[in-house]
Amino acid sequence: MPYRGYACGEKDCRLEEETMPRVPLHTIGDAPEQSREALRGLERRMGRLLNIHAEMAHAPVVLAAYQGIQEAIAQHGSFDAKTREAIALAVGAVNKCAYCQSAHTAGGQAVGWSLKETVAIREGNADLGPKLGSLLAVAREIPGNTGYVADATWQAAREAGWSDADLAELFAHVAANMFTNYFNHYMQTGPDLPAAPGLEGWLPRG
Repeated sequence: MPYRGYACGEKDCRLEEETMPRVPLHTIGDAPEQSREALRGLERRMGRLLNIHAEMAHAPVVLAAYQGIQEAIAQHGSFDAKTREAIALAVGAVNKCAYCQSAHTAGGQAVGWSLKETVAIREGNADLGPKLGSLLAVAREIPGNTGYVADATWQAAREAGWSDADLAELFAHVAANMFTNYFNHYMQTGPDLPAAPGLEGWLPRG
């Protein structure tokens, strides 16, 4: 069945005609051979095969790119799980990706954020203290301003205790989330996760 979709304008999101996902969902059995091992791993990790991964499987290069950045962050990243989930929530909100905001609401709760805190992080008004708050301000400006970050925003993060290496690493986390946010918009990924608060009935392309 089609589901209600939203198209994001410059200032807000407007209700669109009912939309359908652009590609069928693969199973492990009918996915391209090069995608199957990755799908098996994702199914084990997530407990089931998510729609986003079933769509990525159409092009093994997409699945490999997604896994590559995830593995790089896992092996070389220094941010703790709560920081990573906060970044994901903030970036997903800027990009208006309901799918990823919903996924990371669950992920954020799993690593210790309360449901109320996940909403506040998405809305940009969470009381997180100057250090994490300044990092999220940088994280929001990257997708919100085509990669540009104001000198004042950068300097506030440096003064809060983040190093140049930390702020360079932040870009990898933001890019990883932009990859999934934009992929969901691009493919009009259908919902298969509980909606995050405030997104009930707001089941957009991504």
